[in-house]
Amino acid sequence: MRTREIVLARRPEGLARPSDFGLETRVLPPLPPGSVRVRALYWAADPGMRARLGGVRSYVEPVAIGGVVGGAAIAEVLESCSDSFAAGDLVTGLLGWREAGDFPEAALKKAPERGGMPIGALLGLLGTPGITAYFGIGEVGRVKAGDTVLVTSAAGAVGAAAGQIARLRGAHVVGLAGSDAKAEWLTTAAGFAQAVNYRKLDDLSTALGRLFPDGIDVLFDNVGNRMVDVVLPHMKLRGRIVVCGQTEDYSLAPERRHGIRNTSHVISQRLRIEGLLAYDHAPRYGEAIAHIRDWWQAGQLVAHEDIVEGFEQLPGAFCDLFAGQSFGRKLVAASPQGGPAQ
Repeated sequence: MRTREIVLARRPEGLARPSDFGLETRVLPPLPPGSVRVRALYWAADPGMRARLGGVRSYVEPVAIGGVVGGAAIAEVLESCSDSFAAGDLVTGLLGWREAGDFPEAALKKAPERGGMPIGALLGLLGTPGITAYFGIGEVGRVKAGDTVLVTSAAGAVGAAAGQIARLRGAHVVGLAGSDAKAEWLTTAAGFAQAVNYRKLDDLSTALGRLFPDGIDVLFDNVGNRMVDVVLPHMKLRGRIVVCGQTEDYSLAPERRHGIRNTSHVISQRLRIEGLLAYDHAPRYGEAIAHIRDWWQAGQLVAHEDIVEGFEQLPGAFCDLFAGQSFGRKLVAASPQGGPAQ
């Protein structure tokens, strides 16, 4: 069986470009015992992948030059030498940017019941973005009724879910987004109390003073150091800052990233700043999925999907994330024929 894979051709300098990636074809060998062969149906384009392309190890190993680019996918089992999976099963996992592949059974999870949600939700609200938002708001941010919450990159998959979950917990939620259309969707569809196109603001700090005259209890940040630094003076006593993502910083060398200067407010306001990874809460994924599914079925939670078709579109879809050209969860769908794998 032949399959195509997208590999890292060279390490990006600054913003990633489609030319930083290569497309290769290879033949899959006979399936070994205990393994499962799958064909991908959807791939997620995740901004956090940018950190793995730079060659510096973080909580995961970087992608090697010539290595298959990582990433989550939804796939169908084609063949199984495992008692845990059967042909036709729908699975999810970090399957990488490949059309088809063989994986040990431990690398795969059967897709949870969607309860009427679209299949893309397995990589959105029912996947890492939704789970990240659930625990980021409830466990790290400890959002409670009456809190004031600011979400940055609020129209992204994680930000939109986080803001809505905070609203469901009784908080007053304001979102920052990169366009008027995104800001309008956040208030009309996602139920944010307010949303602002930050690109139109002359002074973000002044705007935050108007939006939060009594201060901010929780910042849920997906942007990076510059945003955190601006928000620090506006935090309330014992406020919580949830550092979820750093889309603005991923493409910059460490020495070029904005420094955090307003650290005196961490002391004066006794603030807590904590990083967020969904994997820390893996034993409780089922809890998060059940709540998210119930909220969606009750019409209390929505998501916006940005889907392009064709495996070869993955590099471009990924690069669009950093150019402000995506909205919601960015997904790439396999072509109806499933591409050239055979």
